Parts: sequence; C-alpha cells; structure tokens
Amino acid sequence: MSEDSNKTIENIDTQGSNSDKLLRKFDKGSDYRVLSGVQNIIVICLLAAFSIFQLYTGIFGVMDAMLQRSIHLAFGLTLVYLLYPSSKKFSRTSLHPLDIILAVLAAAVTLYVFINYEDLVFRAGRVTTIDMIVGVIAIILVLEAARRVIGWPMVIIALAFIAYALLGPMIPGELAHRGVKIEDLVQHLFYTTEGIFGIPIGVSSTFIFMFLLFGAYLEKTGMGEFFIDLANSIAGGSAGGPAKVAVISSGCMGTLTGSSVANVVGTGSFTIPMMKKLGYKPEFAGAVEATASTGGQLMPPIMGAAAFLMAEFTNTPYVNVIAAAVIPALLYYLGVWSGVHFEAKKLGLEGMTKDKLPKVSKVMKERGHLLVPILIVLYLLIAGYTPIRAALGAIASSIIVSAIKKDTRLSLKDVFEGLVNGARSALTVIAACATAGIIIGVVTQTGLGLKMGSVLVSVANGKLILTLFFTMLTSLILGIGVPTTANYVITSTIAAPALVLLGVPVMAAHMFAFYFGIVADVTPPVCLAAVAASGVAKSEPMRTGVQAARLAIAAFLIPYIFVYSPQLLLIDVNAMQIIIIIITSIVGIISVASALTGYFITNMTTIERLIFLVGGVMLVTTNIAVNGVAIIFLAVGYLMQKKNKKRLAVQ
Repeated sequence: MSEDSNKTIENIDTQGSNSDKLLRKFDKGSDYRVLSGVQNIIVICLLAAFSIFQLYTGIFGVMDAMLQRSIHLAFGLTLVYLLYPSSKKFSRTSLHPLDIILAVLAAAVTLYVFINYEDLVFRAGRVTTIDMIVGVIAIILVLEAARRVIGWPMVIIALAFIAYALLGPMIPGELAHRGVKIEDLVQHLFYTTEGIFGIPIGVSSTFIFMFLLFGAYLEKTGMGEFFIDLANSIAGGSAGGPAKVAVISSGCMGTLTGSSVANVVGTGSFTIPMMKKLGYKPEFAGAVEATASTGGQLMPPIMGAAAFLMAEFTNTPYVNVIAAAVIPALLYYLGVWSGVHFEAKKLGLEGMTKDKLPKVSKVMKERGHLLVPILIVLYLLIAGYTPIRAALGAIASSIIVSAIKKDTRLSLKDVFEGLVNGARSALTVIAACATAGIIIGVVTQTGLGLKMGSVLVSVANGKLILTLFFTMLTSLILGIGVPTTANYVITSTIAAPALVLLGVPVMAAHMFAFYFGIVADVTPPVCLAAVAASGVAKSEPMRTGVQAARLAIAAFLIPYIFVYSPQLLLIDVNAMQIIIIIITSIVGIISVASALTGYFITNMTTIERLIFLVGGVMLVTTNIAVNGVAIIFLAVGYLMQKKNKKRLAVQ
C-alpha cells in the first residue's frame, strides 16, 4: 500500500473520529455507552428483541393500546437507563449498579400495567396504594430518562405542568382551575391513554419505530453515499456546486435520520470541507449544511417523527400529511438553494470540474436500485395501506433490493445490526413522547389547552397575524432546549386551538407549529444544528447561526403563506389557485433570498435590496392588489439591476 493511501485512510479515520465526538457533544441521544463483554451482549440482545417485538406486532397485529404501549415503554426506559449514565462522571464503558437497579425498576413499573391490565380496567379509575406508588415511581423514571437523553429543559417544562395541575386554585387570572388531587393526577397520567400512554407514545410504538427501523436499514445499504454521489452528479458542476450538493444530499438524508444534528455531522463531514475548499467562508459553509439538514424533517415521504403525531392529532391519514407537506418543503429548499446560488454568484465561485464529478448514469447504474424501497413506501401509502404496513414493506424491500448488487448487499450481521441501530435510535423519541404525554395529560385534565388558546387570542387582541407571531415565538423559545417532536406536541397543544378559533384550518394550524418546531434548530441564540455545523466547519457558532437563519428565511415565510393560503397545503384547492400560489410563492422566496444576499444579476445597492425584500414579502399574501404592487416593485428592482450591470460592464 502506498504512502498516499495510508495518509488518506488516516484522514478518513480522523474525520470519522471527529464526527463521532461532535455528534456526542451536540446530540445527547448519540452520547450513549459503548459497552463490552457480557454487558454489551445483554444490551445488544435487548435492543434486537425490542425491534423483533415491534416487527412481530406490526406483522401479526398491534395489541390493545395499553398493552402495546406498556411493553414499548418498558423496553425504552430499560434501555435508556442501561445506555445513558446519569452523569458524565460515570463510566461510558461499563454499567453502574444504580443504573442496573433503575433499569430493572423501569421494566417492573411499566410491565405492572401489562400484568394487571384486566384488574385495572375492572377497577375503572380507582387506584390502590400500590397503584399510587407504582405510578409515582413511573412518572419519576420517565422524567429522569428524559433528562438523560434530552436534557433539563424538557423535564422542567413537564414539572411546571405537573405543578400547574396540583396548584390550580393558587394560580391567578384566567389560567386558574379548581386543582387536581395527586391521586387523580397519577391515575390520569399513568393508568389511562390520556397521559404517558397517550397518543405520542402510541404513535412511537407503531409508526415512528417502524420508520426509524427502515431508516436504519437504508443507512446500512449505503444510501448516504448514494445521495452524495447523486447530488454531486446533478449539481456539483454548477456555480457554488458543493453547497448545492449539500442542499440536495442533506435534504435527502434528513428524511431518513430524523435528526438535524446527526445529519449535519454525517453529511457535513464531506460537504463542508468541499465548500470551504471552493471558497465559501466557514460560517456560510456550516450554515448551508445546518439549514439543509434541518429541512430534511420537512421533506416527504419520511418526515420527522412529529409528522406522524400530526396525523394522529388531526385525525388525518399520513398520506394526506405528506401531500400537504410537499409544496412547502420544496419551497423551503428553493429558498436555501437560491441563497446558495446568489452567494456563489456574488463571490464568483465556480463549480467543480467535470473530471471530478460522477456521471448520473453511472451513479444510478451502481446504486439506483436503493431508491426502490422509498418508491414502495409511497406506493403503499397512496394505495391506502397503513403506515405500519408501508414501513414493513419498505423494510423487507430494502433488505431484498440491497442484494441486487454486491456492494450494497446486507449480510446477516448487517441485518442484525439494523435491528440494534433502529431500536437505539428510537430511545430519544420514546423519552420525548412519554414526557410529552405528561404534558398532554395535564392539559386534558385541567382544560389548559382551551384556556391558553383564549389567553393567546386575547393577548393578540383577536388579530390572526399577532397570534401567529406569538405562536412562532413560543415554538422558537421552546426550541432552545426541547427536541422538535416534543416542541411540536407542546406548541400544537397550546396554540393550535387558538389558531383554529380564528378560522385557520386544523391542518394549517398544526403544520405552522410543526414548521417552527423544526426551524428552531437553526434559529439563534441556541440553533443546535448550526452550532454542530460550526464544529465541523471550525467557524464561529453564532455567526454560523445567523447565516443559517438567513438561508432558512423561506421557512419563516412559508408557514404564514399556507395559513393565509391553505391551498398551498392542497386544502380546498383547484388547479388555477394552486398554480397562482406556487408562482407567487416561488417569485417571493427567490426575491427575498436575493435581497438578503445582496445579489440578483449583479451586486445590489441598499435601495435595490429593500425593493426586492418588500416585493418578495408582499407576494406572501393572496390579495391580488397587493400582489400587483409587489410585481411592480420587483420589475423596477430588476430594471435597476440591469442598468447597474450595464454600467459596471462599461467601467
């Protein structure tokens, strides 16, 4: 082996090591123990057994809600305590006796519901002393599990809701209520399907787990490398090619991972160095990757976990959620793409040379068959199959299709590792869903949702635009420490009723909360995805976050567009309406992106930037008169740009 080859291998190893360190630093769910010996065998067997249980119930039929969810939570909590130490001081390579005790206790209290299911049903809401003790311990263990894999913010919010339930009469103003006895609260939160075993954990125990398992198998087949090669072959040669490659590949990968941080670290380790080498500043390179990776959760057909919850909360088939999300997601990526393109033009950056780019035909010939499972998912969903059946078909097809080529073929070891990785990736979602169930349980027991909705409308003085703004602000603030799934649950529970009260369609109200729950990952001051990207790019985190927020401007505009124009979500729409809305949205987003970059066909003056910005924003509305004024604005701006370009050419 040559010296150059050895250096290349060393570089790849170092890059992989750095990626793992960054992922563990910024994504608590990835900072799990790496065990060895008998301890490792036990944990791996539990993870595989978890996936096998989910596959079994998916194939032969899901059990009664409480039974299915109690076993699901038993596996989830037990594995959290085995894989995630309570403190950084504890070993990451061996189990602590306390964690073993808590893991056994977590299994015992959750399986208590499974074992005593009939007795609990016959008692119809009456709790015994043992029930109380088990319920209190279970709630504490759920909160501690969330602290370990998500962090304190989520736990603090859940504790605040519990305090609200218990201290109702002491709370001033419209939010006051008569209070809930601790016995009633424990019964509601742990022994009904309104609390911990509510909709979030129900969706986690069915749809979400299956699609996470599907994603694990797609990654095993080398889908990530395929997306990067395909993106390179399509966009690598255009202006600012590597940045556009990042937009395409990260958008595709984001639909599989469901984690913006994991996506940033995974694809960013390849795309960010490419962008920097081409001439992009480190802050911009990191921002592109962060924005593209975050948007992956908005992109059908396999969106973030919150999308499955949205289907349940709105009582809408998941295929309809996909249909509603398609146009907004494409507009989001158009905004990011436009920002990247105008920045490349402004800096005079060219694409990569043809000799360094793979050919589309070659990429498709070698790995194109890996797209088949995704097409099968779409077909099964459109054909009316349940998401569980669609995911099962996709998992089976990913294993079968991978065998077509030797390079992608999965061995028995790969199949087993897919079971393990899929279960491990579900633990963060399980902790978030169980904790979100506590919050929802308090809301349903106290009527807080309607109260908060009324307060929100009152504070906004009945103005829809202000209610939307406050909802956005709430979601972005929650995003400081709460993962996107839980963020959506909390925001939609509190704010969606207020939006519906003001005449917003249910799907549009929930999609609004969904969008800003995700965009929080690139919104300063925390902007976790951008901070992770800055770690890869070696850039200043806050500047990277500001750049990412600028590139994600479409994500801040699009939710307002589909609230005022629900036709964008294919709600009560005809062909002409959708064509007009798409055209105005495209022009508006491109205009805003160019204004924020300061370039369209040449560098912009301050006046030109203002014209393009105002004109672009005005196209957000569906008012024909306002749209007409916007078009005049943009026409004037375009003529000014052409004049400036001619003047610069003469000079």
